[in-house]
Amino acid sequence: MGRKPTKIRIIPLGGLSEIGRNMTAIEYKDEILIIDCGLSFPEDEMLGIDIVIPDITFLIKNKEKIKGIVLTHGHEDHIGALPYVLKKINVPVYGSRLTLGLVENKLKEHKIPEVHLQRVNAGDMINLGVFDVEFIQSCHSIPDAYAIAVHTSLGIIFHTGDFKIDYTPIDGQFIDLHRIAELGKKGVLVMLADSTNVERAGSTMSEKSVGATFENIFSKAKKRIIVATFASNVHRVQQIIDAAHKHSRKVVTSGRSMINIIAVAQEVGALNVPEGLIIDINEMDQYEDHQLAILTTGSQGEPMAALSRMASSEHRKLDIKAGDLVVFSATPIPGNEKSVTKVINQLFEKGAEVIYESLAEVHVSGHACQEELKLMHRLANPQYFIPVHGEPRHLRQHGKLAEKLGMKSENVFVIQNGSVVEFTKDHAKLAGSVPSGRVLVDGLGVGDVGNIVLRDRKHLAEDGLMVVVVTISKETGKIAAGPDIISRGFVYVRESEVLIDDAKKVVRKALDGCEQQNIREWAVLKSAIRDSLKELLYEKTKRRPMILPVIMEV
Repeated sequence: MGRKPTKIRIIPLGGLSEIGRNMTAIEYKDEILIIDCGLSFPEDEMLGIDIVIPDITFLIKNKEKIKGIVLTHGHEDHIGALPYVLKKINVPVYGSRLTLGLVENKLKEHKIPEVHLQRVNAGDMINLGVFDVEFIQSCHSIPDAYAIAVHTSLGIIFHTGDFKIDYTPIDGQFIDLHRIAELGKKGVLVMLADSTNVERAGSTMSEKSVGATFENIFSKAKKRIIVATFASNVHRVQQIIDAAHKHSRKVVTSGRSMINIIAVAQEVGALNVPEGLIIDINEMDQYEDHQLAILTTGSQGEPMAALSRMASSEHRKLDIKAGDLVVFSATPIPGNEKSVTKVINQLFEKGAEVIYESLAEVHVSGHACQEELKLMHRLANPQYFIPVHGEPRHLRQHGKLAEKLGMKSENVFVIQNGSVVEFTKDHAKLAGSVPSGRVLVDGLGVGDVGNIVLRDRKHLAEDGLMVVVVTISKETGKIAAGPDIISRGFVYVRESEVLIDDAKKVVRKALDGCEQQNIREWAVLKSAIRDSLKELLYEKTKRRPMILPVIMEV
């Protein structure tokens, strides 16, 4: 009998059919390598949830096999789950200077000291067991972004990370197309590529075009300039700092993530800030309005972000003045449009001028459009392709784009999180799945809020709560006191006395019926209260609040 062929298994644990939670495991010869470890932010129906992280059940079961985690870049959707994952599987982490600077900050916040962090540079090749991992200079909206080439005896697995092809990057970090072409000639077994902007024709504009817009804005503004952008978009932050310096404005930073990322980026040399340019928020009174620029978070209309609090007059140190110029240097993430519009309207009501994307080129994407994706496919020339980092429509469209470029449809794998794709030198197939899903983080609780709790929160948010308290005699089984009814988020008791009286009568009648049948089990009594009340309340109000019976014995 011949030997079974060696197989590489690629297992995405997050980042497919969604934007965020990027995490992919590669398994070969009984060893595992992990690429990225990100979070996503909660959807509207995830009431009370702070963040969402990948389900790592598969990794915990196989933690002895894991050789390390390699990071493509420092955005939250690629590094944000690390503090939670490293508590369960403490393995070495490899990344660029800025990426690891941001990771270090996170680990300090979570009080996780014993983690091996190893800095790598573009062009480095490191050996992790059966994997030789090469870090290739890429270009994105944050400095020090890498593509990853994993060299194995079966072939090269090439992961683009998040990328765009910018021929005039403001920090001079060009994507290394030459090296990607060399890998393509050598033979790429499978490519995993960013799909975010696959629906956009053409190429993504250069970050330099935004610099020219800021230069124009700063040269004309007469009062304070307030710029809201993603804190992690260090290139954009650099352009704002450069424009402020050129036009003799001091910069004030507001928002915890903005302050933290600027500090880390300065420390590792990814951000150049002239001495004395950034001043403390408490020193603002010493300067005229035309001498100030405020750099803040809140470009997505987040209720607790600094700009939202300024717009609603809830910020402790900053308020919007008539004549302020507010610039939204970001595109609303799908789903955030309403929140952003609300903040823009509040700013206009306060007398501010507002510039957002439809009015000027104040933002460009960090992701590749169709022409750049085509170039990446041509250069890497992979045998197989897995589109990643995108919603279902993005993954499907990217799969179709690969087919238009000549790839056979059976070599394109549009898959789900948890799917396992097996590769040999000349064959690839879907080979089952591993546990995957969304782990919800609520405060200190990780994974303790599931679908049932979320359903209850939704029910409470939409229909309110009615608590029914009844005291029953232990000896006779008769009602000793009550029923008392408390309503929260359903009706105001003082204004609904008739409804509350009817509810009490119905509860009493239900309990009397149980007493006559000599029913004493609390579960049956609670069920009788719920059923009788549900019917009455729907009939009278056409609403279904959550009904919570509380029975006490005396």
